[in-house]
Amino acid sequence: MDESKSIAAEETEVSRGNRKSRVGVVVSDVQSKTIVVEVVRRTPHKRYKKVVKSRARYAAHDEKNEAKVGDTVRIGETRPLSKNKRWRLIEIISRAV
Repeated sequence: MDESKSIAAEETEVSRGNRKSRVGVVVSDVQSKTIVVEVVRRTPHKRYKKVVKSRARYAAHDEKNEAKVGDTVRIGETRPLSKNKRWRLIEIISRAV
């Protein structure tokens, strides 16, 4: 029975990997350990089919204050860290010039 419990525990840990991630540009790094990332999506309009840009801004946790304004970064979903922060910095894809 002990083996089945450990296998079940391993399976639940494996299934936790289904978290959302987004790629965007850092628009603010003024706060300590926090960056604001703007993610732009391009989707066709439901009726007119024209491609429309929509944007969303996410507050993300940056533990080492690595990201700067203009950097392209990947952020991942996480537990609530504060009132507005539900995302964390995963990687910096490219640095600003």
